[in-house]
Amino acid sequence: MTHIVVLGSTNMDLVTYVMKAPQRGETVTGREFRTIPGGKGANQAIAAARAGATVSMIGAVGNDAFGQRMREALEHSGVDTDFLRTVEGHSGTAHIVVDDEGGNAIVVIPGANGTVDHLSPGDEGVIASADALLLQLEIPMAAVVAGAQAARRHGVRTVLTPSPAQPLPPELLAATELLVANEYEAITLTGRTDPREAAAALLDLVPEVVVTLGATGSLYRARGAEPLVVPAPRVTAVDSTGAGDTFVGALAVALAEEKPVREALSWAAAAAAISVQREGASASMPYRPEIEAVYHA
Repeated sequence: MTHIVVLGSTNMDLVTYVMKAPQRGETVTGREFRTIPGGKGANQAIAAARAGATVSMIGAVGNDAFGQRMREALEHSGVDTDFLRTVEGHSGTAHIVVDDEGGNAIVVIPGANGTVDHLSPGDEGVIASADALLLQLEIPMAAVVAGAQAARRHGVRTVLTPSPAQPLPPELLAATELLVANEYEAITLTGRTDPREAAAALLDLVPEVVVTLGATGSLYRARGAEPLVVPAPRVTAVDSTGAGDTFVGALAVALAEEKPVREALSWAAAAAAISVQREGASASMPYRPEIEAVYHA
């Protein structure tokens, strides 16, 4: 069975649903509030597990009620939490406003995630056993770099989501095989406003690139190959929170199962299309039979 390791964040998502997000200085009345386990690392772990992989999560939660709930949510989706540390203090939180068009704005407070600044004993061993390592940037960069370098030493495919968007150190880029960025992240990293130009520029940094284009689909580039554009299913979005993480988790599983790139991208797009039709991040992520049903529809 495909084994995916995720090194990254766990946050409790504090989600407010409103008709229209407030402008600076404005107060609006929301219609609903929910607490939903999330964080880009945990989201990708849950997405990959529900897509059919064996998944191990490396990270940290606080010794609070949020931490216990997040651990239980991961385990409920089949994620191995043996490498998820519990530390003193608060768990990470993400404060999310979702409008009626499905858009969102997010403020992340790292909490326990800020303590994940290195690999702990046993972490490199579980990374070495994986088919792919998924990385994001909601934990300290030192740990992200250490994880990527460990994966490279053991011939494990690294998949990096450069979010939150920020400059990437050369040592991380040197150890990254596939970078999956949304349009904003691609623009931030390259300064190019056209997705095709941004993807081409990113190929100067890493061997393979996927730029996700929201409802339009995704653009794949690899060195020495022609660009590949893969459309997404047409759906009405309810909440786009976690859609990118759903896409990455499903894509990693498909690629580890050696699906052709076009098929893997379509399969991941089907997973993301399901997720945006539901509220929440991890709560919206589909299981493999659901993905298969949409993909083959």
